[in-house]
Amino acid sequence: MADFTGRAAYLQIADEFKRLIQDGKLLPGDKLPSESKLMTDHGVSRTVARQAIARLREDGYAISHQGKGSFAALPGEGHGQKRSPEFEQITEYLSEVRQEVRRLAERMDQLEDLVRQQTRAR
Repeated sequence: MADFTGRAAYLQIADEFKRLIQDGKLLPGDKLPSESKLMTDHGVSRTVARQAIARLREDGYAISHQGKGSFAALPGEGHGQKRSPEFEQITEYLSEVRQEVRRLAERMDQLEDLVRQQTRAR
């Protein structure tokens, strides 16, 4: 289970897998645990498990294939092909949207923590 550190559980899980990949304990192409396995191993909801895998993909540490699962990767690998300027522009925009969504998710986590604290204080 992800310990409470003040950091969102999905970020803790993503960081754990990034370390495993960086340390060579998970190699590019190794299958990552399923959402169900992450839920069981870390005691989190399906949403948190999905967010962790999505974060790994966004940061370049995972590649997902529909119906097959997610696999470890290293950032920058497999991105050598030339892209059109339009594609690059859309990718940059999507990156900005993802960052904003991350910020909003972190703010929601903070608000939920405040509500929990106020509820306990009553």
